[in-house]
Amino acid sequence: MQKMKLVVVGNGMAGMRTVEELLKIAPDLYDITVFGDEPYPNYNRIMLSPVLANEQTIDDIILNTREWYAENNITLHTSARVNKIDRKNRVVYTEDGVSASYDRLLIATGSKPFMPPVPGNEFEGVLGYRDIKDTNDMIEAAKVYKHAVVIGGGLLGLEAANGLKIQGMDVTVVHKNEWLLERQLDKTAGGMLQKNLEAKGLNFLLKKNTEQLVGDDKGRVKAVRFSDGQEIPADLVVWAVGIRPNYALAESAGIYCNKGIVVNDTMQTYDPRVYSVGECVAHRGISYGLVAPLFEMAKVCATHLANFGIGQYKGSVTSTKLKVTGIDLFSAGDFMGGGDTEEIVLHDAVGGVYKKLIIKNDKIVGSVLYGDTTDGSWYFQMLRDGKAIHEIRDHLMFGQDSLGNTGHQGQDKAAAMTNEMEVCGCNGVCKGTIVKAIQDKGLFTIDDVKKQTKAGSSCGSCVGLVEQILASTLGGGYAPPSSSKAVCGCTTKNHEEVRAEIRTHKYLSIPDAMQGMAWSTPNGCATCRPALNYYLLSTWPHEAKDDPQSRFINERVHANIQKDGTYSVIPRMYGGVTTPDQLRKIADVADKYAVPMVKVTGGQRIDLLGVKKDDLVDMWKDLDMPSGYAYGKSIRTVKTCVGSEFCRFGTQNSTQLGIDIEKAFDHMWAPHKVKFAVSGCPRNCAESGIKDVGIIGVDSGWEIYVGGNGGIKTEAAHFLCKVKTSEEVMEYSGAFIQIYREEARYLDRTVHWIERVGLEYVKQRVLEDAEGRKAAYERLIYALQGASDPWAERVNNREQHKEYETITV
Repeated sequence: MQKMKLVVVGNGMAGMRTVEELLKIAPDLYDITVFGDEPYPNYNRIMLSPVLANEQTIDDIILNTREWYAENNITLHTSARVNKIDRKNRVVYTEDGVSASYDRLLIATGSKPFMPPVPGNEFEGVLGYRDIKDTNDMIEAAKVYKHAVVIGGGLLGLEAANGLKIQGMDVTVVHKNEWLLERQLDKTAGGMLQKNLEAKGLNFLLKKNTEQLVGDDKGRVKAVRFSDGQEIPADLVVWAVGIRPNYALAESAGIYCNKGIVVNDTMQTYDPRVYSVGECVAHRGISYGLVAPLFEMAKVCATHLANFGIGQYKGSVTSTKLKVTGIDLFSAGDFMGGGDTEEIVLHDAVGGVYKKLIIKNDKIVGSVLYGDTTDGSWYFQMLRDGKAIHEIRDHLMFGQDSLGNTGHQGQDKAAAMTNEMEVCGCNGVCKGTIVKAIQDKGLFTIDDVKKQTKAGSSCGSCVGLVEQILASTLGGGYAPPSSSKAVCGCTTKNHEEVRAEIRTHKYLSIPDAMQGMAWSTPNGCATCRPALNYYLLSTWPHEAKDDPQSRFINERVHANIQKDGTYSVIPRMYGGVTTPDQLRKIADVADKYAVPMVKVTGGQRIDLLGVKKDDLVDMWKDLDMPSGYAYGKSIRTVKTCVGSEFCRFGTQNSTQLGIDIEKAFDHMWAPHKVKFAVSGCPRNCAESGIKDVGIIGVDSGWEIYVGGNGGIKTEAAHFLCKVKTSEEVMEYSGAFIQIYREEARYLDRTVHWIERVGLEYVKQRVLEDAEGRKAAYERLIYALQGASDPWAERVNNREQHKEYETITV
């Protein structure tokens, strides 16, 4: 039987979700042709803000690759804008003259960013925020320009502002209303959000109306002027004041539109051969801009395109989660209340937690959660189901785990959920669907679950819950990724919560910590044990018990394992300075133990590569030099230039300062490796600009830079401050490193920690709080007191030699 022809105009999330649903239930019914006006295959538009914030790449957010279209025999036209629909002959045409005939037409043209008619919109540097091109334009602008103004304090505006701040711009958010996210938050939660974002370095101007954009003589925007006469500089202006349904194509074809393409409950337009889904649609007078309603439309539409004749879309109850890094926010339903409703409120301003439930006729009709959104899906499920709450009212504000009949107090949220409860609001996926897919399809990773069920593949806020379901379904067969929000599958607690518990309850050993925090796996796993061990040692130095077996192999044996099973030996040379005697020792040892390669490292050390494990103890005994810690999550090297002692350009004695720092901070463990560099002049020969702490000598003292990284993704360090003396360098850099040691997540480099907490937070802790800075530096020095060289211990302790005879990797 000859297949019918389905043409889809719009290659976005709504249109392609409809095609995906159609392929599940009627894979052989249509020859499908898709037109998209962007040069990319279908991608996750929700994740554009993580791309802007350097958390994702364009490739990461592609939902359907070009190979997927080919595998499903779908003809895909990209960079192809359809500009005409001939309904009489059932043909669509593109601007470039490509045409395709159809038996059924699906219009999914989405929406456009709204650009208010303000003078100056034509200037270069003024854009909306809607697609990959907009995102790339912002990233490129941030490389050249300094001042960004985002107009609009809604979800999209805040995400754009956060991303531009991470890109290095000074960002001001302009909003015409009294508080941020007024459509998603009440005034209290909006104020808490603003305070949190200000701590990340964002600036806000509220109750402001933009009157004009001002340009320079080259045609680029240079300022934003408001109706009250105030003017602020702007090299980049991003409009984020809302979207409008993109229905011009449908309207030009004579399809009935009224502020959107009007559809019935089967997603059919007034032309029975033409369907429409997504943000371009007006259903019962409402256009939706969130993804969950769009996917609900897609599912209904697919059943009717498949000729099943079942399913109706009757509108959506929506919820919102904010995707700005480090902020937990959730709202749903009628959260403003008033009239005959009542409120239950919990507000802990110091702890940064705010919860408000709106109750009407013994049912939840709205909720706002800030700071702790753990129970958002539970409240939302009760809201959608219209469940009476009188029996649990006294426990309601304290969450699902407070109910005695769950049997999972303080443990696994997923285990307390029924199979019918929704896990992924964006895609309408319930727990039972995920469990069945894991069991039937043999899924083992979050990515597998995303691919098979779509749970967690949109905004990503439910990934932690998906991971819990994986862990509980697979048991020991699940190995959680280190990047999950929870430390691992053994606990629902994140890194910050674990650290707080260790500090509050003074846990001093891994067993005590696991027992006190109700670890679900008695002995933990390879992910949590190293993290716990570090958190214990960094929180309670000289008191917590180190567990060598909870360290990675390199730190257990104090040597860097190579791919062939041999090890490298790197003696420490403070500040990169050595002596003829040390060089003779190294040469003699290399000869004696037949070392295959002797190499100078990038950190100004000598690396002896290819050492047999049985030779490690004897080699270190012959060397009689301190360990370089090149294998550990610790201070690695302090790279120096020759500075003022020898260089004709040197302004400061960088070599001596580097030696002083390296000796003072020797034996220091950290969340990840830490590298310093000290340059004696602005020529920066020691490459201080890409180190965790970089110090550059200038005529009047020293400049300190932090958060650099010369790894796979090179990150330039941020300027922290300028000081006059080497003693101040020690104090300021030591305080910075100690706060990082105490607050960063295990396996976070300094750059990742700074991205999460914000450079302004670091400056406040190190620069503005003098007493706190001195105290942090003193804590670091105290933690390092009495530290001994690990190889000196092993050389002198015959009992410890045994581990090098039976090393287990």
